[in-house]
Amino acid sequence: MSSHPQSPNQKSSQTSPEINHLSNRPDPFAALRIRDFRLFAIGRILIFTSFQMQTVALGWEIYDRTGSALALGGVGLAQVTPMILLTLLAGHVADRHDRKKTILFAIFLLIICSLGLAAISYGKGAIAWIYVILALIGIGRAFLKPASDAFVWQLIPIHMFTNAATWNSSSFQIAAVAGPALGGLAIAILGKATGVYLFSALAALSCFIAVAIIPQRPVTYSSEPISIKALSAGFKFVWNNQLILASISLDLFAVLLGSATALLPIFAKDILQVGPLELGFLQAAPSIGALTMAVIIAHLPPFRRAGLAMLWSVVGFGIVTIIFGLSRWFWLSLLMLVFSGALDMISVVIRHTLVQIRTPENLRGRVAAVNSVFISASNELGGFESGLAAAVFGPIIAVVGGGIGTITVVFATLWLFPSLKTLGALEDYREPDLELSEVQASEV
Repeated sequence: MSSHPQSPNQKSSQTSPEINHLSNRPDPFAALRIRDFRLFAIGRILIFTSFQMQTVALGWEIYDRTGSALALGGVGLAQVTPMILLTLLAGHVADRHDRKKTILFAIFLLIICSLGLAAISYGKGAIAWIYVILALIGIGRAFLKPASDAFVWQLIPIHMFTNAATWNSSSFQIAAVAGPALGGLAIAILGKATGVYLFSALAALSCFIAVAIIPQRPVTYSSEPISIKALSAGFKFVWNNQLILASISLDLFAVLLGSATALLPIFAKDILQVGPLELGFLQAAPSIGALTMAVIIAHLPPFRRAGLAMLWSVVGFGIVTIIFGLSRWFWLSLLMLVFSGALDMISVVIRHTLVQIRTPENLRGRVAAVNSVFISASNELGGFESGLAAAVFGPIIAVVGGGIGTITVVFATLWLFPSLKTLGALEDYREPDLELSEVQASEV
């Protein structure tokens, strides 16, 4: 390996057959052919499935025991509050300390929490103890996300980032389809939630093992002592990088305004006039669309005009949201939700790839923490915004207005960040100091 970093053009002249797929036929499974990434992807599917199963069990048990909608609302609040409060600290830890050890510690905490929920469920313990454990789960997830989001990019060379982002996002969508189904099936068979918590702990333990056998990599972590400046470095980096700020903001406001998933029970019962089975199909439709698009993206060449692809995907997301809001036919509504998931996947893959390619190694954890705040804010506040708008204007106007708002956000983004539309191939936007990371990853 040369003692001086090579430029991208120099590297391309020395490429081996391993990366010729960039100019010829793309390898849809390029990232998955790397053992360590494959182990990590399996672990992500397992841990996300664990979360989804546990969510179903918690909702069923708490409502069954309390009959209170307010008690149900506390499930999300108890978890998201520590995640938001600890964001800056968790990002700093991910950049200052061994990310693999942080991931394993967080997963171990989640396993203990699942076993604690099983014990409370079996013994009919006080509901208050469930919320205490949910807060601990929120703490575990707060440290897990930035560390794992930063760790995964240590496992692959930069030219595979888009492919890896596709499979990375797919892991959540697979869990979003399989997790609720497995959780509901387990409750139906066992008659109570206790077994689901145990299965959730087993899935988390399997994730722990998958990550534990990934070998350590030589990584230079940040040496900054903890301070306000160090904690806020991720926000400062995002603010000073217009392309990253534009992509994250676009996704935030698009999901905040255009998400119709929180209102699906209302649309199923009152507007489409279908039952719980059809509601389940509607809820699964966006994930099915996202998975389908992930497979398509994996088989296509890398985006050559990523900025326009992202902008048009968000415009399309707004259009299908409007059609869904106006639809009175179940199958049309179902199709629009499939399209919404597919179009959202395009935006997600481009955003994740751009953020990781442009972020220096010593800031990955803190930038991932900032990204997670934007995602949490868009999902949690998006559901609240949809519910509030539906209460004031009715569900149809709320969804159609949200779709129009999403399209408006695209034009506002173009006005504020005109450089986004000129964003070309993502691999051309790497940071110079990431060249060494690619060389190291390619040698594994």
